[in-house]
Amino acid sequence: MSSSPRDLTRTLLATLFLGALIYGSVAILRPFLVPAIWATMIVVTTWPVMLRLQQRLWGRRALAVTAMTLILLLAIAVPLALAVGALVTNADDIVDQVKSLTAFRLPGLPDWLVSLPYVGPRLAAAWQQWAATGVEGLLAQLQPYAGNLTRWLLGRASNAGYVMLEFLLTLLLAAVMYASGEKAALALLRFGRRLAGEQGELSVLLAARAIRGVALGVGVTAVVQSVLGGLGLAIVGVPAAGLLTALMFVLCLAQVGPSPVLLSAVVWVFWSGSIGWGIFLLVWALVVSTMDNVLRPWLIQRGGADMPLLLVFAGVIGGLLAFGLVGIFVGPVVLAVAYTLLQAWVELDQPAAA
Repeated sequence: MSSSPRDLTRTLLATLFLGALIYGSVAILRPFLVPAIWATMIVVTTWPVMLRLQQRLWGRRALAVTAMTLILLLAIAVPLALAVGALVTNADDIVDQVKSLTAFRLPGLPDWLVSLPYVGPRLAAAWQQWAATGVEGLLAQLQPYAGNLTRWLLGRASNAGYVMLEFLLTLLLAAVMYASGEKAALALLRFGRRLAGEQGELSVLLAARAIRGVALGVGVTAVVQSVLGGLGLAIVGVPAAGLLTALMFVLCLAQVGPSPVLLSAVVWVFWSGSIGWGIFLLVWALVVSTMDNVLRPWLIQRGGADMPLLLVFAGVIGGLLAFGLVGIFVGPVVLAVAYTLLQAWVELDQPAAA
C-alpha cells in the first residue's frame, strides 16, 4: 500500500512526458502535414498504375518511381507554375478589368423581345428597373473594394513560392512512399490490428479503398465535366474558354458543379443574338451538368469504396468545409473508418445466424 502514491506519481509523470513528446512531434511535423496527406492520397490512388509501370520497366522499382515522379511533376507542378505565372503577369490587367466594371451599364433588351405582345413592355420596364438598382448599383457599391482586390492578388503572388515549395515537398514524399509502399502498408496494417484487432485492420483497408474511390469519383468526374464544358465553350466561341474551364474544374472539385459557368455562358450567347448556338450550348450544359449523377457513383464504387454513397458525399462536402481542399479526401476516409468501427461494434455481440 505504501508504494501506491509513488506509482501514481510515476504514472502521472509518464503520461505528461508522453503528452509533451506527442505535442512536440506534432508541432515539428506540422509544416509537413498537408504535403504528407496529399502525397498519401496520390500514392494510394495511383499505386496500381505504378505497379503496372514497374512491370513494363523490367521490374525495376527505381525506374518506376522516377517515371511516376516525372509524370506527377508534369501533371501538377508545371500547370501550377503556369497558372501562378499567368496570375502574376496579368495581375494589373485583372485589377483594371475589375475597376472598369464599375462603369458598366447594361444595354437595352433586344428589339424582338421588346416587341412581343403583352410581355415585351413589361419585360422592358422590369429590365430598366433592375439595371438601375441591381447590377449597376451593386458594381457601384463594389468600387471601393477594388484596392482590396489588388492587395489580395499581390498577397497570393507573394505566397506563390511557398505553394510551389509545398508541391515539390509533396512530390518528394510521394517518391519516398512509392519506393517503400509495401513496408508502409504493412506497418499501417499492424498498427490497425494492434489498435483494434481485426476491425482495425479492416479499417485501414477500407480507408485505402475510400481514398481511391473518392479520387476516382471526385477527381475524374471533375476532369471530365470541366473538359467537356470547356469544349462546348470553345465550339460556341465564348471568350476566355480556358480560364472558364479552370474555374469549372475548381467548382467541380468543390461539389458545386459546372452549372454556374455554363449557364452564365448560355445567357451571354443568347444575349449576343446567336439563338442557334445558345440552344446548342444550353443542351450541352444540361448534359454536362447532370452527368456526374451517373459517372461519380459508378467511379466511386469501381474504386472499391465499400460504404454507403451518401456517407461518401457527406465526407466529401463536410471535409471540404472543415479542412479545405485536402478535406475532399480526408473527410471520406475519417467517415469510412468511423463507419467500419461502429458497424463492427454493433455486430460484436450479435448471435450467429442459424
